[in-house]
Amino acid sequence: MKNKGEALIELDPAKAEQEMNLLRYRRALARRTFIRNMGLAGMGVAVGAMVEGCSKSSVSSAQAVPQTAVLNFALNLEYLEAEFYSMAVTGSPLSSSVTGATSTATGGNKVTFTDSRVSDIANEILSDEMLHVEYLRNALGSSAVAEPVINLNALGIGFASQAQFLTLSRAFEDTGVSAYAGAATLLSGNNLQAAAQILAVEAYHAGNIRLYCVEDAITCPALDSQDVPPTEMHFFPTYSTGLAVIRTTSEVLAIV
Repeated sequence: MKNKGEALIELDPAKAEQEMNLLRYRRALARRTFIRNMGLAGMGVAVGAMVEGCSKSSVSSAQAVPQTAVLNFALNLEYLEAEFYSMAVTGSPLSSSVTGATSTATGGNKVTFTDSRVSDIANEILSDEMLHVEYLRNALGSSAVAEPVINLNALGIGFASQAQFLTLSRAFEDTGVSAYAGAATLLSGNNLQAAAQILAVEAYHAGNIRLYCVEDAITCPALDSQDVPPTEMHFFPTYSTGLAVIRTTSEVLAIV
C-alpha cells in the first residue's frame, strides 16, 4: 500500500480506486463501537488468508485487502439479513444448521402479511439469504466468522406491519447490492464470480421489493446522500450513467 497521496498520481484510475477502497476499508475496521451501539456486537471484519476456490493457502497478488476479510464482511451482512427475514417470516431466529451454532439473535417478531404475494416473496428471500450464509460459511471454512450478537429491536422498524417490512427489506436489499458491487475491485477469480452471482440474486430481491413499495405507495426514507428511494419516477437506484449505486464498507456500516 502506498501511504503518500502523491504516489496515487502514478497509478491508473482502476488502481487508484483500489487504493482508495483499501483506505476506506481500513477505516471501516475501526467502527466496531458504532456497530455495538446498533445492537450488532461482534460484527467486525475478520482478517486472514485469501480464499480462492475455498483454498486458504492462496495469496492475493492483486489486492492488499485479504479476500477472506471481504467475504467475512459479506457473511456478517448475510447473517443480519437472514435473521431479519427468519424472524419476519417464521417468528424464530435462524437454526444452528444455518449458522453453525445456536443463534443469539433477539428482538423482532413475525410479521402479519396482508398480501399473500408479499408473504411468498418474503419466504423465498429467506430461503435465498439462508443459502447465502451457508455458501459463504462453507467457502470460508475455518476462516468464517461466527454469527455476531444481533438485536433486531435496534432496527427500529420492520415487524409491526407489511409496510414496515417492505420499508426495511428495501433498505437491506439495496444496501446489499451496493455493498457487493463496491467490493468487486477487492475480489478476483472464484470469489468475484460467486460475489457476482450473490449480487445478482440480491438485485432480483431489490427490484421485486422496490416494485411493491411503489405499488403500495410506501414512502421509503433515503439511506444516505446517494440513495434513490423507490418511487414512480425511480423504480431503480441507478446513477445518471445507468450504472448501479456502489458503496464502500464505511458507507455500508453507516447505514447498518
